[in-house]
Amino acid sequence: MKIGITYDLKADLPAVPDLPDDFQEEFDSPTTIEAIARVLRDLAHDVCKLGDGRELLQQLLDEPPDFVFNIAEGQGIARSREARVPAVLEMLGIPYTGSDPLTLAVTLDKDCAKRLVASAGVAVPRSCLIDPDEDAVPALAKRLSSIGRRFPVIVKPAWEGSSKGIRGKCLVDRPEDLPAVVESLRQDHRQPVLVEEFIAGDEVTVGMVGNDPPQIVGIMRIVPRKDPERFIYSLEVKRDWESRVSYECPAQLPSRLTRAVEEAALTVYRALGCRDVSRIDFRFRDGVPYFLEVNPLPGLNPESSDLVILAQKSGWTYERLIESILEAAIQREQGRPLVTRFV
Repeated sequence: MKIGITYDLKADLPAVPDLPDDFQEEFDSPTTIEAIARVLRDLAHDVCKLGDGRELLQQLLDEPPDFVFNIAEGQGIARSREARVPAVLEMLGIPYTGSDPLTLAVTLDKDCAKRLVASAGVAVPRSCLIDPDEDAVPALAKRLSSIGRRFPVIVKPAWEGSSKGIRGKCLVDRPEDLPAVVESLRQDHRQPVLVEEFIAGDEVTVGMVGNDPPQIVGIMRIVPRKDPERFIYSLEVKRDWESRVSYECPAQLPSRLTRAVEEAALTVYRALGCRDVSRIDFRFRDGVPYFLEVNPLPGLNPESSDLVILAQKSGWTYERLIESILEAAIQREQGRPLVTRFV
């Protein structure tokens, strides 16, 4: 089968004055694309690298593949940017791995995703949203009651992934410091900002593959090496993860908490319409898993991505993970049983 890979690559660019230094954080490296391509070739598929944008559109029209392995994040800041490639593929009748345009749009919008997850009965942190054109001071004065005016709070861009915009300064202890942090994020990321109550407990991420039902690959706890009470999984931490955190998988949790987060992850996966693969983040408070966000396009760097580390610590090879994502999509499209070669 001819399989195309869609993706966005990090470009070797100098610092851009109008953009934050994390503007390419979601994008992939050639190492990741080649690692995926190698697995697909080892499965006897003909692989073509499609990329994204105009070049992708032209290739899809000139020489359409039989199937697409999609990890394209989309350029720019629009909240539906991750949905563009799947929408084009659906218009052209080309099947692909991963979630559909609606799910990719919904999950990138953190506030929208939380509302849907809450409606499905999963706990979410209380929060308020500050629009880009609002005066931060009166908007915060009016809306902080929705999170009980409790501090600390965490401040996030509403339409980003890969911890873009989430730095140490985003954990705010005092109301008087909040407007400056909100304004800084709005200027950098040009989108609404989410102000959310800080859940101080253990952070775990749940890796899932498949459909009807999806399989939980593993649960990984992110353990800070210092200051656990104020830990946030910020961009600084992710860029220096080997010295800042340890990854515990299987997560050493009481059995009742393990069951609770497994049930919550399955509920989130179904409620948001995730397909084939996702990684879902939670924090515990008083024995309850609180949903933070879901990544239906999780990173697949063979050395540093959370889902890959989680899978490997759960006994999965990189090859098995990539093949399982592909086979889940093929099963969904063609009704074939899920059978993988790599173990």
